[in-house]
Amino acid sequence: MPLNSDGTVRKKSIVVVGSSNTDMIVRLPRLPRPGETLLGGEFLTAAGGKGANQAVGAARAGGRVIFVGRVGKDTFGDDAIAGYERHGIDVKHVRRDSRVPSGVALIFVAEDGENSIAVASGANARLTTADIERASAAIRSAALLLIQLETPMDTVEVAADIAGHFGVPMILNPAPAQPLPDSLLKWVSILTPNETEAELLTGIKVSNDASAAKACARLRARGVKTVIITLGSRGAFLADDHGQQLVPGFKVKAVDTTAAGDVFNGALAVALAEGDALPDAVRFANAAAALSVTKVGAQPSAPARLAIDRLLRRGQ
Repeated sequence: MPLNSDGTVRKKSIVVVGSSNTDMIVRLPRLPRPGETLLGGEFLTAAGGKGANQAVGAARAGGRVIFVGRVGKDTFGDDAIAGYERHGIDVKHVRRDSRVPSGVALIFVAEDGENSIAVASGANARLTTADIERASAAIRSAALLLIQLETPMDTVEVAADIAGHFGVPMILNPAPAQPLPDSLLKWVSILTPNETEAELLTGIKVSNDASAAKACARLRARGVKTVIITLGSRGAFLADDHGQQLVPGFKVKAVDTTAAGDVFNGALAVALAEGDALPDAVRFANAAAALSVTKVGAQPSAPARLAIDRLLRRGQ
């Protein structure tokens, strides 16, 4: 077993392939309707992007993380990389792009915690298959691969192909929602859609446990080994070869739900990399996601491991 210089066990890495954005956030009484202008309150900027959020979420939950992505050669890119390094994330596979700016997300957050988001992808859209192939050694030796859909689909497919051929488990968070080919799904160890994404992928509206079970069954029939549908405050519905169950969430006062799904996925990856049984890993991820909605911002809301463990000990 590989050891660190201090004699502790060296963790295998979690490789996260995905997007990096700077979030510009306006807090509002409610989300504006089409064509409507609302006078808002607090404005702030925060590091974001689904890939980066999941990388930071995993790192803060205790994981050893390698991030694969692209940022611009601009202030936003400088700040993003500095932030990843502060969290102990390996950034040797984060490319700097001189032709386009870093990604930006414009986010409205209502008083009840709901949000509306628009994204200018920038450098994220220029992540290439060559970028992924340069990181292939890291993917091959990883505990698992975590990936989303804010980068070009061919990069997702190449990363999945590398992981699949070398037996590396892969978590795919299918967000933003879009149709997925069976050629990709066959490599997916765990698929983590929310209700909206599950409906788009299956045509089944997820409104209760019965409909969640049907959606999971349809996705598993397409080759996915395990499906976890995230259900917000209710928790997550899990279906695999051992059966299906609702893993309950934790009751908290929501302030901003922006990165709850990303934090869930990052924490899930950590728990699985540490060898937790799947239901226990989902409960760990539920706790992390619950804590994340109690703070504003994407990456700033990712909870530390001590906070997650404390909530788990406290229970509901």
